[in-house]
Amino acid sequence: MTIQVLVLCTGNSARSILGEVLINELGGGEYRACSAGSHPVGQVNPGAIQQLREKGHPTAGLASKSWDQFSGFNAPAIDIVITVCDNAAGEACPVWQGAPITVHWGIPDPAADGDFDSAYKRLRARIEAMMRLPLARMDTAEREVALSRIHEDAPTAP
Repeated sequence: MTIQVLVLCTGNSARSILGEVLINELGGGEYRACSAGSHPVGQVNPGAIQQLREKGHPTAGLASKSWDQFSGFNAPAIDIVITVCDNAAGEACPVWQGAPITVHWGIPDPAADGDFDSAYKRLRARIEAMMRLPLARMDTAEREVALSRIHEDAPTAP
Protein backbone atom coordinates (compact mmCIF):
# COMPACT_ATOMS: atom_id res chain seq x y z
CA MET A 1 0.00 0.00 0.00
CA THR A 2 1.44 3.35 -1.04
CA ILE A 3 0.66 6.21 1.33
CA GLN A 4 -0.36 9.33 -0.60
CA VAL A 5 0.84 12.60 0.96
CA LEU A 6 -0.02 16.18 -0.01
CA VAL A 7 2.31 18.87 1.35
CA LEU A 8 0.68 22.31 1.47
CA CYS A 9 1.96 25.84 1.76
CA THR A 10 0.39 29.07 0.60
CA GLY A 11 2.76 29.81 -2.31
CA ASN A 12 4.02 26.28 -3.06
CA SER A 13 7.45 27.60 -3.91
CA ALA A 14 9.83 26.45 -1.17
CA ARG A 15 8.85 24.50 1.98
CA SER A 16 6.18 22.34 0.37
CA ILE A 17 8.46 21.66 -2.60
CA LEU A 18 11.26 20.57 -0.26
CA GLY A 19 8.78 18.30 1.55
CA GLU A 20 7.53 16.75 -1.69
CA VAL A 21 11.04 15.89 -2.86
CA LEU A 22 12.16 14.53 0.51
CA ILE A 23 9.09 12.33 1.02
CA ASN A 24 9.36 10.89 -2.48
CA GLU A 25 13.06 10.13 -2.10
CA LEU A 26 13.12 8.95 1.51
CA GLY A 27 9.84 7.04 1.20
CA GLY A 28 11.34 4.16 -0.72
CA GLY A 29 8.22 3.66 -2.81
CA GLU A 30 6.01 3.34 0.27
CA TYR A 31 5.07 7.02 0.02
CA ARG A 32 4.05 9.19 -2.90
CA ALA A 33 4.06 12.94 -2.30
CA CYS A 34 2.81 15.95 -4.19
CA SER A 35 2.81 19.56 -3.12
CA ALA A 36 0.47 22.45 -3.75
CA GLY A 37 -0.51 25.89 -2.55
CA SER A 38 -3.67 27.82 -1.84
CA HIS A 39 -2.21 30.79 -3.75
CA PRO A 40 0.68 29.35 -5.78
CA VAL A 41 3.28 31.85 -6.93
CA GLY A 42 3.72 30.02 -10.23
CA GLN A 43 7.40 29.11 -9.91
CA VAL A 44 9.66 27.23 -7.55
CA ASN A 45 11.90 29.51 -5.49
CA PRO A 46 15.47 29.46 -6.89
CA GLY A 47 16.79 29.06 -3.32
CA ALA A 48 14.79 25.84 -2.92
CA ILE A 49 16.13 24.52 -6.23
CA GLN A 50 19.68 25.39 -5.21
CA GLN A 51 19.27 23.71 -1.80
CA LEU A 52 17.91 20.53 -3.37
CA ARG A 53 20.70 20.40 -5.94
CA GLU A 54 23.37 20.98 -3.28
CA LYS A 55 21.96 18.02 -1.34
CA GLY A 56 21.97 15.83 -4.45
CA HIS A 57 18.24 15.75 -5.20
CA PRO A 58 16.83 15.90 -8.73
CA THR A 59 14.79 19.01 -9.47
CA ALA A 60 13.39 18.32 -12.94
CA GLY A 61 9.63 18.63 -13.15
CA LEU A 62 9.13 20.56 -9.92
CA ALA A 63 6.40 23.18 -10.23
CA SER A 64 4.33 25.54 -8.12
CA LYS A 65 0.72 24.40 -8.46
CA SER A 66 -2.72 25.04 -7.03
CA TRP A 67 -4.31 22.79 -4.49
CA ASP A 68 -7.40 22.82 -6.73
CA GLN A 69 -5.93 19.99 -8.82
CA PHE A 70 -5.93 17.78 -5.71
CA SER A 71 -9.53 18.44 -4.70
CA GLY A 72 -12.87 17.46 -6.13
CA PHE A 73 -14.40 14.28 -7.43
CA ASN A 74 -11.74 13.36 -10.01
CA ALA A 75 -8.76 14.14 -7.79
CA PRO A 76 -6.44 11.43 -6.51
CA ALA A 77 -7.15 9.98 -3.07
CA ILE A 78 -4.92 11.40 -0.35
CA ASP A 79 -4.04 9.72 2.95
CA ILE A 80 -2.14 12.53 4.69
CA VAL A 81 -2.14 16.31 4.27
CA ILE A 82 0.80 18.12 5.88
CA THR A 83 0.70 21.90 6.12
CA VAL A 84 4.14 23.46 6.49
CA CYS A 85 3.22 27.12 6.83
CA ASP A 86 0.97 28.76 9.38
CA ASN A 87 -1.12 30.54 6.73
CA ALA A 88 -2.03 27.29 4.96
CA ALA A 89 -2.79 25.64 8.29
CA GLY A 90 -5.33 28.35 9.08
CA GLU A 91 -7.08 28.39 5.71
CA ALA A 92 -10.27 26.56 4.90
CA CYS A 93 -9.08 23.68 2.75
CA PRO A 94 -10.98 22.11 -0.12
CA VAL A 95 -12.49 18.66 0.24
CA TRP A 96 -9.85 16.03 -0.43
CA GLN A 97 -10.59 12.58 -1.84
CA GLY A 98 -9.83 9.80 0.62
CA ALA A 99 -10.74 11.69 3.81
CA PRO A 100 -7.10 12.29 4.76
CA ILE A 101 -5.80 13.25 8.15
CA THR A 102 -4.30 16.73 8.33
CA VAL A 103 -1.32 17.66 10.45
CA HIS A 104 0.63 20.89 10.79
CA TRP A 105 4.43 20.98 10.74
CA GLY A 106 5.15 24.72 10.79
CA ILE A 107 8.53 25.66 9.32
CA PRO A 108 9.83 29.26 9.07
CA ASP A 109 9.65 30.58 5.51
CA PRO A 110 13.07 30.32 3.85
CA ALA A 111 11.89 32.62 1.07
CA ALA A 112 11.52 35.35 3.71
CA ASP A 113 14.66 34.71 5.78
CA GLY A 114 16.92 33.10 3.15
CA ASP A 115 17.65 30.11 5.38
CA PHE A 116 16.88 27.25 3.03
CA ASP A 117 19.36 24.96 4.79
CA SER A 118 17.50 25.24 8.10
CA ALA A 119 14.11 24.61 6.43
CA TYR A 120 15.58 21.61 4.61
CA LYS A 121 17.08 20.14 7.80
CA ARG A 122 13.88 20.62 9.79
CA LEU A 123 11.73 19.03 7.11
CA ARG A 124 14.17 16.17 6.59
CA ALA A 125 14.24 15.38 10.33
CA ARG A 126 10.42 15.32 10.49
CA ILE A 127 10.08 13.25 7.34
CA GLU A 128 12.68 10.77 8.57
CA ALA A 129 10.69 10.49 11.81
CA MET A 130 7.54 9.86 9.75
CA MET A 131 9.31 7.14 7.78
CA ARG A 132 10.15 5.31 11.01
CA LEU A 133 6.46 5.10 11.98
CA PRO A 134 4.49 1.95 11.07
CA LEU A 135 1.80 4.11 9.40
CA ALA A 136 0.53 1.29 7.19
CA ARG A 137 -0.41 -0.66 10.34
CA MET A 138 -1.96 2.29 12.19
CA ASP A 139 -5.58 3.36 12.14
CA THR A 140 -6.52 6.94 11.31
CA ALA A 141 -6.53 8.20 14.90
CA GLU A 142 -3.16 6.60 15.66
CA ARG A 143 -1.67 8.14 12.51
CA GLU A 144 -2.92 11.59 13.38
CA VAL A 145 -1.53 11.45 16.92
CA ALA A 146 1.84 10.07 15.79
CA LEU A 147 2.27 12.58 12.98
CA SER A 148 1.23 15.52 15.16
CA ARG A 149 3.69 14.39 17.82
CA ILE A 150 6.52 14.70 15.27
CA HIS A 151 5.91 18.45 15.11
CA GLU A 152 5.37 18.81 18.84
CA ASP A 153 8.61 16.95 19.61
CA ALA A 154 10.67 18.73 16.94
CA PRO A 155 13.46 20.96 18.16
CA THR A 156 13.01 24.66 17.42
CA ALA A 157 16.36 24.78 15.66
CA PRO A 158 17.98 22.21 13.37
